[in-house]
Parts: sequence; structure tokens; C-alpha cells
Amino acid sequence: MTRPRLDNISARRLFMDRHLLADTPKGPASGTALLDMIEALGFVQLDSINTVARAHDLILWSRKPRYRPHDLKRLYEKDKALFEHWTHDAAVIPMEYYRWWHLRRTRDAQRLRGRWSKDRREGFEAQFQSVLNHIRDHGACCSSDVGKDEKRGSGGWWDWHPSKTALEYLWRSGALTVVGRDGFKKRYDLTERVLDETLTAPAAMPDAEQTIAWCCDQALSRLGFATHGELAAFWAHISPAEAKTWCLAECAAGLLIEVDVEGEDGSFKSSYIRPEALEDPALETPPTQRLRILSPFDPALRDRKRAERLFGFTYRVEMFVPEPRRIYGYYVFPILQGDKLVGRVDMKAFRDQDCLRVRAVWPEPRVRWGTARQRAFEAEVHRITRLAGVANVAFEDGWMRDSAQHQF
Repeated sequence: MTRPRLDNISARRLFMDRHLLADTPKGPASGTALLDMIEALGFVQLDSINTVARAHDLILWSRKPRYRPHDLKRLYEKDKALFEHWTHDAAVIPMEYYRWWHLRRTRDAQRLRGRWSKDRREGFEAQFQSVLNHIRDHGACCSSDVGKDEKRGSGGWWDWHPSKTALEYLWRSGALTVVGRDGFKKRYDLTERVLDETLTAPAAMPDAEQTIAWCCDQALSRLGFATHGELAAFWAHISPAEAKTWCLAECAAGLLIEVDVEGEDGSFKSSYIRPEALEDPALETPPTQRLRILSPFDPALRDRKRAERLFGFTYRVEMFVPEPRRIYGYYVFPILQGDKLVGRVDMKAFRDQDCLRVRAVWPEPRVRWGTARQRAFEAEVHRITRLAGVANVAFEDGWMRDSAQHQF
């Protein structure tokens, strides 16, 4: 039997539909509507860098421009409809998924204890009980509220004092829950005090096999098609081997098939797909032509290799690259229009000047940056000023650059 093929345009359309990027960005973006959007994405990565807006805010705003940061804070801290934990990085996740993090918390408890004992300041395990006692007696706290007499380093995660490391470990393994942030500093409280027993009771926790099945099924529904490695990486709970075993079992049951997906360069890569997805209307539906500026941590771009394969878009965040060796800049935003990533922009909000400064735009190779695209770009930049907290836009001299040849 000939394996079905998914051409590149259809693959992009399905992928964009699953990432909520196919429709014109509009509609309500608070309360239930915001929670529905986060559930559709699965999670939203948190990041503190605020050159224009924080990553989680731009991710949500790019899909629904009526979104405002206080909407997420309310949903998370007041409505308690979200919890914070790790996928591939720190993220906010719908509270109804809390029990599916049981395997992650269990595995983190084993993995981090050994790794952090070697990599971080010694003595954090001895602080477990004192940290728990402090929170029980004084309520939710930040890392600055504990370990005040402990030696601190020069800063950064590798210089966490023992009580800070204890806080993180107790959170990652489940004894504590992050209940919000002051600025971008986490506040921790006792899980038993802030979460309902229906969420935390041992009897409510799925076993490893159930969790692997949930992770793979839910990842596939949000990716449209994927390799077993991509399924494992989506939530970052399980191993590629565990995902592969699930895929083979689903194929044997006729619930999953293999498909060859065409990349932007014309090559094909074998992936798994639900048979019914080959009839999805999204395959035949062109996405909106509304130009969007995306966060570097947008869910559609988190898997850099997948984005490069589908869109021919090579990208990396260069904040950790020495400035003379950067190709683009410290924090550069991808630009999406239709089913193409058409360029990237280096821009920054100078809030003391009430101005968003566009430093440089690089069209992608073979992308024509004509008058219509320039108007669409300028309209998006002006829309984003409200999220950035400024009123004006300035284009610096020489902002339009030649397409760079990617040599990452």
C-alpha cells in the first residue's frame, strides 16, 4: 500500500490551523475565551524578557489583539484556572491538566535531586523542612523570604542559595505550587493548601502508561502530524522511545497512519497522523493574509527544526551569542504573513521615550518586500504599541536590510 503524502502547502495550513494562526486575529481574549485559547495551544511559555512585550503576552496577543496582560494574571492568580510548571520550559497550563503532570513531578523528584546535588549549592535537601515550615507559618513566599542568612553568589540559577533551590525542588516535585508572581518572581505556597483534593488525591493520578497515551494524543491533536520525537518533545514529559511505542500500538489498531510530509525544500519526512486529518478542511483553506509579528518563543516556532523543515525558516535566539557574532540581534521577532515566514524584525520599546523603535527588518530570501507588505507591517507595528506600553513608532536610519544568508 502506497503511503499517503501531504504536500508542503497543505502541511503548513494544517500546522497553522492547529496553532491558531490560520484565522484573522480577533475576538474576546479574557476569562473563558482566554482559557479556551490556552487550552487549544496546550500551554503558554513564560519568559521575562520585555524588549517589546513578554513572550507569553505576545503569544496570546498575536492571536487575539484584545488580550491584555492583566487578563492572564487574573485567570492564573485569582480564578486559579491555570497552574505553572515545566514543559520544555516554565509555562502556564490549564488547571484541568494538573493530574497529567504527576509523572513529570515524580520523574523530576528523582532526576533533579541527583543532578542538583552535583550542579548547585550543597545543602538544599537539608532546607526542605524549614522551607515548608516557613510557608506553613507565614503563607506564600518568594525566594527572597527564605534563606536570608545563607551565602549567595553573584546571581543566576547556578548561584541559588540552598533554600531557593529547595523551593524550586519542592515545587517541581509537587509539595509546593506557584500561586503567582510578584513582578517576575515566583510566589510559592503549600499544594495541600491551595489546590482542591480532587486534583491532588493519589487515586486521581494516572499511571505512566495512561500519561504517555495522553501526552501523545494531546500533542498530536495540537501538531496535526508529528514524528514520535516531536510528540515526546511537545510536553517534554516522556521519552522518544515511549512515544514510539505508543505510535506503533496506535498504528496497529488502525487509529494512526504514517504519512510523508513535504518540506519547504521538496524533501519528505515520515510522520504520524490521524487518518481523519487527511480530510480536514484546514488543508484546503488558505490562512489569513494579516501580517503578524510573533514571539521567538511562539508555539509554532518552539521546535526550530520543524519550523525550518516546513517553512524554510532558520532561526535562533542570539541573546547568548557575543554581539560581534550575531547575524541579526539580541532579540529578533519573526514575521508571519499568509502561510510564510516572510522576515524578522529587531525592535525595542523605549518606554521612557514613549516610543517603539524599529532598528532593522530583514526580509527572508526570495521574499519581495513591496508596498503592500510594508503597509501591512507598519499597521502591525502600530497595533503592537499598545501591548508594548508606548504611543509612538520610529524607524531608525537604515532599518531595511538585505536578506541575510543564514549561517548559524
